[in-house]
Amino acid sequence: MEWHRGDLTISTDPALMDLETVHGWLSGTYWATSVPYEVVERSVRGSLAFGVYRGATQVGVARVITDRATFAYLSDVFIAESERGKKTGEWLIETIMAHPELQGLRRWLLSTRDAHGLYAKFGFVPLKSAERLMERHDPAIYTKR
Repeated sequence: MEWHRGDLTISTDPALMDLETVHGWLSGTYWATSVPYEVVERSVRGSLAFGVYRGATQVGVARVITDRATFAYLSDVFIAESERGKKTGEWLIETIMAHPELQGLRRWLLSTRDAHGLYAKFGFVPLKSAERLMERHDPAIYTKR
């Protein structure tokens, strides 16, 4: 699927994804530091991935890990520095939330350190029952290889 706004395009076509660029971005983030290229490639293939493009240049990415019936986890949202402050990220989240395969889901989750304001615009709130959730987290997984 594709959406257009001016010279920006959002697409779920994995063939358009510039994995080298996406890997470069993600490997420098606080949540995926040093992530191997192969992991990024596999994660894009295994999820509903959204690429943002200005012309032929990739300027953003996000992934939704979902069963397309009850649950979705929004992950790896990244907008290139050159696009920040232009509402590109808002349009990306708006597009994701309106995707026809992601309607009627009972629960959405995401994790963020610094973008609470962005996600609040789309109905995300802090966990009401955080004590119910558990995690198994290995933040050093990519540096152990």
